[in-house]
Amino acid sequence: MASKFSIVALMIPLFMIIFMRAASAGNFNREFDITWGDGRAKILNNGELLTLSLDKTSGSGFQSKNEYLFGKIDMQLKLVPGNSAGTVTAYYLSSQGQTHDEIDFEFLGNLSGDPYILHTNVFSQGKGNREQQFHLWFDPTADFHTYSILWNPQRIIFSVDGTPIREFKNPESLGVAYPKSQPMRIYSSLWNADDWATRGGLVKTDWSQAPFTASYRNFNADNACVWSSGSSSCSSSNPPAALGEELDTTSQDRLKWVQKNYMIYNYCSDSKRFPQGFPPECSIN
Repeated sequence: MASKFSIVALMIPLFMIIFMRAASAGNFNREFDITWGDGRAKILNNGELLTLSLDKTSGSGFQSKNEYLFGKIDMQLKLVPGNSAGTVTAYYLSSQGQTHDEIDFEFLGNLSGDPYILHTNVFSQGKGNREQQFHLWFDPTADFHTYSILWNPQRIIFSVDGTPIREFKNPESLGVAYPKSQPMRIYSSLWNADDWATRGGLVKTDWSQAPFTASYRNFNADNACVWSSGSSSCSSSNPPAALGEELDTTSQDRLKWVQKNYMIYNYCSDSKRFPQGFPPECSIN
């Protein structure tokens, strides 16, 4: 029979793990501002949970207080359940202005029982049109899942629950701009896009199902560089691991698995859209 001392000794490491996990999860009250929605966005549970809602009058959205220039950003989302056709839940990094940079996750709603479409895009100097789309290998409305953006000077990696789904390598050697000089905030919004979101706009939003609600928790930017007053929180002598991160062999195999089985659109293989040849960055991406 274990002594009281040995039981306590076993419990201390477990407590430390729980504490460290709790400490690493960002607080929405501290990290974000609700920017629109007239009360449809709510921060709950002492800042541990944020919800966005959409009804026929309006959607809602929020943005981070901080700007970032490189790093790894994690957020857990649980998407609008049931008949979500016509709705879009957008979660992305963006700078401002006509020549803005942007890194996008967008979740396109669908009829009950049909899969969500996860839409990704990368903008640099105001130019996007670099779409890849995926179905997911789970129901993203049944529980929370972690959606991550790794962004460093060499590459952007989109991941879901730690599995990479897309890598966009820096194409500057090909004469193509790459987002590396404009700090970006985190944004998210839930809005009505039934003119295009579901089957190209053929399926409209069923407002009898409203309000539609998406939920957020466990934001983490511990491995990201905060940009403030023209300087970065990351030092060259002690940079975060994310600044040098790349896909190892196992991660590359997982990426290939996702793209083989779950990718449903890739602009780099759309010959009808690019009859004169694919964009230059497609040769390395």
